[in-house]
Amino acid sequence: MPQPQFLSVGEGEQRREIAVLDEPGNGPAVVWLGGFRSDMRATKAEALAAWARAKGRRFVRFDYAGHGESGGDFARWTLSDWLDDALAVLEAKVEGPAVLVGSSMGGWLALLVARRLRKQGAARTPAGLVLIAPAVDFSEELMWAQMPEAIRRTILEDGVWLRPSEYSPEPTPITRALIEDGRKHLMFGQPIETGCPVHILQGMKDPDVPYGQALKLVEHLPHDPVVLTLIKDGDHRLSTPEDIERLIAAVEGIAPAAD
Repeated sequence: MPQPQFLSVGEGEQRREIAVLDEPGNGPAVVWLGGFRSDMRATKAEALAAWARAKGRRFVRFDYAGHGESGGDFARWTLSDWLDDALAVLEAKVEGPAVLVGSSMGGWLALLVARRLRKQGAARTPAGLVLIAPAVDFSEELMWAQMPEAIRRTILEDGVWLRPSEYSPEPTPITRALIEDGRKHLMFGQPIETGCPVHILQGMKDPDVPYGQALKLVEHLPHDPVVLTLIKDGDHRLSTPEDIERLIAAVEGIAPAAD
């Protein structure tokens, strides 16, 4: 099992060490952005790593603050911090345009990263985005808007609500800071400009990110070439062998390796 390097991000009390796995190969680099409370050794990331080694592709993955091998208190951090983590990894580890592969929350972050890099100029604009069940604006649309009033009150008054998780025996802390910070990064309601091709993979039986969210995202990408693949029996994880094949094909199709 490859061992991570650690990258220092932030200053003062916000300083943290981010675990990064950087595997050499030809470009454009493929960069993995994981989901909410997921980690860089999850099934889809490992499958992409194996594909990258077999094809000689550069592959970079990392754990956000409070996730996986980066460690620390998950509840301390927000989307702004995780966006900074992603930007810091790209700045430190990747030269030139990369393919950003974002899963769930990582899909939202990939779009935010693309917007930030595009402002820096064409040389930094991503080569493409592959988004897996992209949870754009999830803190507002898929959390806050769906919560009963009693849970909202708990978050506002206590600062945190412990949400039972289907993916872990431990509950997930949903903090007031996470909800309020997420509002700084909302993307729906105005056109989203990435400056690159986008391929979205979305399960139609996803209980966490309804496939209507993917359709909504396509409508918000008026100027980018977009492919949307709907998997009729697909769940949120999209980690079956068939799903993995679709993911790899999407990455290969959006930015093939140079000859």
